[in-house]
Parts: sequence; structure tokens; C-alpha cells
Amino acid sequence: MTNFFRPAFLRAALAAGAVFAVGSISAHAQGMISLAGIDGQDPSIVVPRGGVSMDLNAIDKTADPCTDFYAYACGNWRKNNPIPADKTRWGRFDELGEHNLYTLYALMQQAAATPASPLQTKYGSYFAACMNDTLANQLGAKPIQPILDKIAAWKDKAALAKLAGSLEDQHGLGVFYNFGSEQDQKDSSLQIPGLYQGGLSLPDRDYYLQDDDRMKGIRAKYVEHMVKMFTLMGDTPEQAATEAASVMRLETALAKASMPRVDMRDPANIYHVQTLAQLQSLSPNYKWSDYFSGIHQPVKSLNVGTPEFFKAMSAEIQSASVPDLKSYLRWHVVHRFAGSLSKPFDEENFSFFQATLAGQKEQSPRWKRCTQATDAALGEAVGQDWVAKYFTPEAKANMDELIRQLESALGQDIQSLDWMSPATKVEALKKLKAFRQKVGYPEKWRDYSTLTVKADDRVGNSQRVAIFDDRRDLAKIGKPVDEKEWGMTPPTVNAYYDPSNNDINFPAGILQPPFYDFKIDPAVNFGAIGVVIGHEMTHGFDDQGSQYDEKGNVRMWWTPADKAAFDKRTACEVNEYGNFEVVPGTKLNGKLTLGENTADNGGLQISNLALHKELDRLGPDAQKPIDGYTPDQRYFLGFAQVWCENTREETSRMRAKTDPHSSGQWRTNGAVQNSATFAKAFACKQGQPMAPVNACRVW
Repeated sequence: MTNFFRPAFLRAALAAGAVFAVGSISAHAQGMISLAGIDGQDPSIVVPRGGVSMDLNAIDKTADPCTDFYAYACGNWRKNNPIPADKTRWGRFDELGEHNLYTLYALMQQAAATPASPLQTKYGSYFAACMNDTLANQLGAKPIQPILDKIAAWKDKAALAKLAGSLEDQHGLGVFYNFGSEQDQKDSSLQIPGLYQGGLSLPDRDYYLQDDDRMKGIRAKYVEHMVKMFTLMGDTPEQAATEAASVMRLETALAKASMPRVDMRDPANIYHVQTLAQLQSLSPNYKWSDYFSGIHQPVKSLNVGTPEFFKAMSAEIQSASVPDLKSYLRWHVVHRFAGSLSKPFDEENFSFFQATLAGQKEQSPRWKRCTQATDAALGEAVGQDWVAKYFTPEAKANMDELIRQLESALGQDIQSLDWMSPATKVEALKKLKAFRQKVGYPEKWRDYSTLTVKADDRVGNSQRVAIFDDRRDLAKIGKPVDEKEWGMTPPTVNAYYDPSNNDINFPAGILQPPFYDFKIDPAVNFGAIGVVIGHEMTHGFDDQGSQYDEKGNVRMWWTPADKAAFDKRTACEVNEYGNFEVVPGTKLNGKLTLGENTADNGGLQISNLALHKELDRLGPDAQKPIDGYTPDQRYFLGFAQVWCENTREETSRMRAKTDPHSSGQWRTNGAVQNSATFAKAFACKQGQPMAPVNACRVW
């Protein structure tokens, strides 16, 4: 996804320019294998194989590809693949993600039982502690009691910043805001401190502010949920209701002051370098020097990404009572660790945040959640073992060649643009030539030697990992940028572009069918992984990435006329996608999804150019139909079938508010309806839905 929040702590979570917001992909027509087939693990667990890169059985030939190509390419797949009870969405991303999850589980279970290295001892112990529900149920809320005691002992609002620093430094718990390292927009070789809004529990500010009946109902259920959680911590029902009301008031005030997601997409809106004295003047009721001392981070100046938020935060601290602020802090403690506590906390947390907000029917089994948690905590530890077993040097070398072919095609595309002047083309090609690529896994693995992991301390491990990550991030401030660092773990089914490093990144996890298989028909391969590569490259030239130059600095390298022409073309996409309805009454936000839509359209265009170069090289035999489909038809089917999915209505509505990616249906139809090559391939007549008269074209 493409949210350009600069700090590393946010970049890792948001994965700037990622091809998808949540990683995952594809069940195989050849069936399933049990986990007994992977290192003799639990035979009761069934493992999906990797995916089919183009599945003829997924196609619904009763649908007209020129009316609804998504229905044609994915219709039968959608009918035959209902959403599992423990999922909010089920698509081909999820199928491959599920496959990778099982293979990771096998490694973790073995490491927990018989570790063969210090790294296996660490990630095996983390996994084992996470799996120990018996101990968690015996302990109840005891693991978070030291934090609650610290909050209970706090009495002076003047010492709030000191308390916040202590919570972060000693317990890995951030409150109110996000602070960390980031690359300077004006000089990407520098790592500077960055401070941004935060402190909300609901998915977006609109959940607090939007006044329709649905949002009012969600807010009422959120308050009920907090009451239940406070009661589990020992409050009387009356106390719990008072505390929940206090939290809701405070979070609503912070939401009002929070910058909307769309506004945060513009780098200029989130760049305000200030001295510490200026920050203190901006928010006088919060002693920032105490906070920075508490996390052992001397700060003279920093980027205050969202200044208005900190004005409001200061005002709220002044007006709120100490009991109100304690309620807020107590809530964020239990909310942060609920999934690691005893069954009542875990189930109540699921009931609201997954069932109510996202429509999930059942809690995922503990082993799945622990596998995901261990990968998130120690991804470059378990990742070393995973890539050694599941990612070949041959696959990496072939991927490098595909990237080279896509770079050549993008260069050809830039040269051919009739709306861009030669002067801007020179700058664009300079940026393209400067692209760096990372494929599979890091050249240098993360050092976890200072991280303590215990096989009987689930909550403590979570805290120590958070502290480890926080200190590692803060240590970057003032140091040279590590251009080889990764923002995703190797088994992740995703990819991303980082504008400040001007690099494209493809974890090993996505380099499997249905995205990638270097042994299959090139038309399908270019339609799947080729479009992913092109998507990430195009992010360097979308409405956000285009503001960064070849060195990763924010700089206007466009002529005014070319920038105006570019803005006109992106406005076409904003209007086009903003009229796509994901569920009745909810449309996509064309401004929020602009970067991803531009990347989808650009990726589809340039990968097709690269395919035709490859077909010319392979000769006449490569032009022949396979299974009745021409190379271009197979190309578009390979692209569309990556996005086959079913999504719960609640999740669709939530993602329309929060996800910079369009839904699978509109990622497919939106891109192909803008492609003249698609219309020609399927003989669509101008004026049909997939061949509109006024198509959009940026790249």
C-alpha cells in the first residue's frame, strides 16, 4: 500500500507502496497436502498447496468479459471458495498466505520442540510461549498488573510525559502519538526524529466523527466493549462505565484533531521541522523533554508531522482530569495486550475488533495467530530457515531478469508519452535508472542477540520485542541510512516501493504461484508477477512517488505544464474509481486509492509491453493460443485471477475507509477498462463497460 508515513515504525506497518494491505494468495487445483508431509508434523492439519497461475476452472464463461471481466475471470472461483469462518476475506492472496503460514508453523513447532540453533531457540521459545493458553488462563490479568500499578501510582499531570516515556521504554507501550526515526524529506541520506498523531483504537477518525446510524451503532458497541474489558480488570460495572465514557471523550477529541488519511498522502502536509522549544510551545501542557529523557533519546529538532494534533492533545491534557487520563492509559494497556491474556480478555477483544468491526465469524486457531505473531516479532530469524528451505537461487536469478525486462518496458513507456515534455522525461528516466531492487530476503540478517525471549512469558516477550524494535529504530537517528534494510519479512505475500530509498522490494513469500512461476507460460507470468513488478515501479511515478527524485528527496522535477497534465490525468482516475461501489451504499474513495490505482494501471500497461518483447524473442510458437486463449487473453486472465476474492460486507465497508487499495473487483475491472490492449484482445466494442469511451491513462 502507499501511505508515505516517513518513520520506520510506521513504514514497516504500512509498507509504503505495497501491492496489498494484508499479505496472502492460492489453493491448488491439484488438492491439498497434510502437514504430515512437512517434517512429520500434525497430520490433522491440512495444508493448501501453492496456487495455480491460471485456473481454467475459475472462469465463468456465462459472463461476458466485455461487460464484467472480473465476473468472467473469477466467477466460478468465487462461487466455489466461500470465506472460511476464521477469515474476513478469502482470496488468492490469502490462499498463498495460508500455505506459507503452514510451512512457517512447521518450522516453529520443530524449533519449539528441538531447536538446532540459537535463533531457533529464540523463535521456538516465542512460539511456545504464545501457544501456552493454560498458563495464560492461570495468570489472568497478572502479566499487565505492573503496568497498571505504575499508572495507578501516577498523580500529577505535569509528570504525564515522564510516565509515557517510562511506559514506552520499559514496557514497549506507546500512547497518544507515534515517535521514531525517519528519512529527511529534503535529504534522504539523513535519519531524523519524526512525531505523528496516534492514540486512537478504532480504525479511522471517521469512526468517531461520522454521524450516520451505522457509525453511531459501532461507537455504542465500542463503549460496551470497553466496559466489559474494564470489568475484566476488576472494575465495578459503574466504574467501568465511567472509565469507558472518559476514554471515548478523549479519543473523540484526538480524532477531531487527526489529519485525514487522504491529506496525509501529500508529503508536504506531514513535514514540519521544529526545534524542541517550538514543539514545547505548540503543546505547552506536555513536557516533551521528560518524554525524550524517558526513552533515552536526546532531541534538539524533529519533524512534527501533524502539528494540529499536538495542539489539541495539549488542550485535552489540560482539560481532562487525572482519573480521565488514567482511564485512557489503562484502556490502552489492556487493548494492546488483550490477545495475549487469558481467554476472557482474548475472546472479548475478538468479539468487538474482529467480529463486530470486520464481520469475522470465528476466532482463528491459536496456532495460526502464534505463527503470525512469531513471524511479526522475529521474522528475520525464522525467515532465514524459511528461505533456505523454500526459495531457490534459480528463482531469485529469474526474478532479477524479469525486473530488468520491466524496467526496460517502463523506460519505453516513458519515452512514448505524448503528454510529457523531453525535459521531464529526462528526469523520469534518471529516476528509473536509479531504482534499486531487493529480491527474496535481506543481504544482511537482523541481529537478535540482545533480545531476551522466554518460553513461559507470553506478554513479557511481546513487551521485550516492542522495546527491542523501538530502541533499534531510535538508534538510527543521526546515523547513515541502511539502504539494504527490509520492511517486510521473507515469507510475506506482498511487495512494496519505498520512495525515500527509491527501491522496489519483493519478499520470497510472493514469488510463488499464482504470482510467479518461471517454468510456465510467459503470458500468465507477466500478467501476474510482471504486473506486480510494474505496479511497484509505477509507484515511483504516482501522485506521491512522483514528488520524490532519484535520490529519494522530495523535489519538484516536473515542468509546470507537465505537472498540470499529470494532475489532469490522475483526476480522471479519482473520479473513475470514486464511482465504483464496493457494497450497497459504500463507494471507493478515489483520492485515498489514487496511488494504488495508478500503480495497477501502469503495471498492467508496462508488463504487457514487456510480454510482447519476450514473445517476439521466443518466436512464432509463443504466439499460439493455449487452451483456446491468445497470449494477451492469457495475460489478462493471469492478472485478474490474482485478485479473485470474497470479502465480508463489514470488512468491505471498513476497507473503503482505511485501505488505499481498491477491492479485487475494481482493481481488475478498473485497470482493464482503461486498457486498449484488453479491448482488442477480447474484441470489446467501444461503449461497453470494459471499453468506455472516456478511459483514463496516466502511465
